[in-house]
Amino acid sequence: MRITHVLAPAPVGGLERVVQGLATAQRNAGNDVEVLAVLPKGEPDAGPFLTPLRRYGVGVHTINLPARAYRAERQAIFDHCAAHRPAVVHTHGAHVDVVAADAGRAVGAAMVTTMHGITGGDWRNRGYEWLQVRACARRDAVVAVARQLATRLIDAGIPPERLHVVRNAWQPDGDRDPLGREEARRRLGLDPNAFIAGWVGRMSPEKGLDVLVEALPAVDAPPLDASGYDGRRPVGVAIIGDGAERGRLQARAAALAIGGPRVDWLGHVPDAARLLRAFDVLVLSSRSEGTPMTLLEAMAAEVPVVATRVGGVPDVVGDDEALLVPPDEPAVLAAAIRSVRDDRATARRRARAALLRLRRDGDPTLWAARYRYVYEAALETANARRAVRT
Repeated sequence: MRITHVLAPAPVGGLERVVQGLATAQRNAGNDVEVLAVLPKGEPDAGPFLTPLRRYGVGVHTINLPARAYRAERQAIFDHCAAHRPAVVHTHGAHVDVVAADAGRAVGAAMVTTMHGITGGDWRNRGYEWLQVRACARRDAVVAVARQLATRLIDAGIPPERLHVVRNAWQPDGDRDPLGREEARRRLGLDPNAFIAGWVGRMSPEKGLDVLVEALPAVDAPPLDASGYDGRRPVGVAIIGDGAERGRLQARAAALAIGGPRVDWLGHVPDAARLLRAFDVLVLSSRSEGTPMTLLEAMAAEVPVVATRVGGVPDVVGDDEALLVPPDEPAVLAAAIRSVRDDRATARRRARAALLRLRRDGDPTLWAARYRYVYEAALETANARRAVRT
């Protein structure tokens, strides 16, 4: 099957890692797969996103246009589909979901989109998501990456008969295996002897970094029991990522610094997934999620996880594999982090169970097969639509 994935990639993010993994898994399954990346004018290549695709034999094409050149962008995507004639055009992200709404239909392709999440946020973001849902309601198939997200999409107007739930999977990459703890800490410049709670993501309201910041004063509290934790061992928090809220959050963390753990603001870190073993625990403090790729990467690296019970997170890990807490409760989040610090043996057992569950449920071959089923259903819908018109 000839498949064209279309997206406007950010420098780094879960959506981009999903497309990398899915396109690679589909290529390994014998499909003819290409990725069409819409990039700003003057940015000739999105290296960190496109290089792994090229390495695994996925076709890569780019469109470079000025910002807000929507009509030209739409035409360029149409022209690409006319030249390459894919069976399926698969879009990702609000931007191309709207701009490329029916780009493949003129050449008989089925139109599929994956909804990676609904974040809400300010009026502009909510407006984009409203347009996205309206555009996706006309797709031949829509994929939600979590059951909770599927419910929201049906409520928003996506036809349930065209909606499929396919959770994200993890595509292993032998060239990018996780580094060991010591090397990962050296690269990040972290204290080799400290207990480090790590956070990775985009600094925006739905990711809930502010909840972790508010939890800081309680993270370094005395041990909960006498299970072997050395009370003199330093505690640190390492934050990987960037975003519009960074300045405000750094100021708030500084105000809370007295008596709390040291906080390292590391910014954007290339190949952050390889460095997760630098952390004694990965913290996901989100208010809203689809199926977070950082969670899957932490499971693959066998890093203990504390996560909020939101979106697709409970579909991926349960209480045997992670400590799950409610969102927007800093005190509960801090207590869970301390629990990992004070009972390392139990935390390691959960991390091992999480790795085994990932290997069982997150197999990329099954992932590609599930999308193959979605594509076949989309092609049937597209063929029925054309038959009605003729």
